[in-house]
Amino acid sequence: MATMLAGVAAISGAAPAAATSRIKDLVDVEGIRDNQLIGYGLVVGLNGTGDSLNNSPFTRQSLQAMLERLGMNTRDAALRTKNVAAVMVTANLPAFATQGTRIDVTVSSLGDATNLQGGTLLVTPLLAADGEVYAVAQGPVAVAGFSAIGDAASITRGVPTSGRIANGALIEREIAFSLAQLPHLRLALRNPDLTTASRIANAINDFLGPGTAAATDPATVRLLVGGSGKYGGDVISLLTDIEQLRVDPDQTAKVVIDEQSGIIVMGQDVRVSTVAVAQGNLTVTISETPEVSQPQPFSETGRTEVVPRTQILVDDQSGNRLAIVEGGVSLQQLVDGLNALGIGPRDLISILQAIKTAGALQAEIEVM
Repeated sequence: MATMLAGVAAISGAAPAAATSRIKDLVDVEGIRDNQLIGYGLVVGLNGTGDSLNNSPFTRQSLQAMLERLGMNTRDAALRTKNVAAVMVTANLPAFATQGTRIDVTVSSLGDATNLQGGTLLVTPLLAADGEVYAVAQGPVAVAGFSAIGDAASITRGVPTSGRIANGALIEREIAFSLAQLPHLRLALRNPDLTTASRIANAINDFLGPGTAAATDPATVRLLVGGSGKYGGDVISLLTDIEQLRVDPDQTAKVVIDEQSGIIVMGQDVRVSTVAVAQGNLTVTISETPEVSQPQPFSETGRTEVVPRTQILVDDQSGNRLAIVEGGVSLQQLVDGLNALGIGPRDLISILQAIKTAGALQAEIEVM
């Protein structure tokens, strides 16, 4: 009876009694988001590890333009400095960041510089997608990696051509967004799912009253701000309480495969119907063990020869038999059945794909 009730609850979308996750960890609120910034600048003060100006014409042009702005004409000069590097500067502008606050920036080499350690980023405007300047970055670059080069050996640890500047950018422009004036909000699920969206809407309605929230699609829950009378339009207090509500998120049955590294990840709802599986590989091993044949002592006509000795072994794994993978009702039983085949992850990837083709795997396979 308990099993039947659990199945009915899952079908109806009702949240189980043992809720496991906060709504705060499952959704993003519309409008509360970061914005990406990017800029082009120069890092100076490098110990001979910067761009070679002959191979990086953009570094030469940027250096000349910077010196001209400072009142120095170097158009006809032969610049040979190795202490300057052209870099791309990236940052994320947080939601509701105010003018005058600071954010971290990442600095990455653009030319053939070998190390940014000890460099200082000059004033670099950071632009958003609309082409406007929202922040200005400057400061010493902190590099986690290092590189040491000698006459006959070199060592590199990490990535010395990329670094960060903590609090390196000063916000100059704010992004206008009035969260408190919105008549309704949309909660975007980080992992879209119909059941999860329905459970979130039900949890909000149970807390605030019917009609306050509704799931419009698998990725969106619409929240009516005016429908929560006890908050009097206080959106911040409303969201603060809603974020602490707990629901049990659902997920689709999925098998994620990374063929490059041989990693397999299976969700808890993956099921396999009873199938018989046989796995075998044809292995041909060729061993060369040459031997040396020498003539008898004091022989005048004999000479030393290398006599080839070749041994060929063919293993078709004919001893392997069909193994039955029982239809499991839990992930542990499925794993036990696959482990009983006694194969490695590489062969297991092919077997899972073959089981899916046979229609016995009730899950989606996603190959990374």
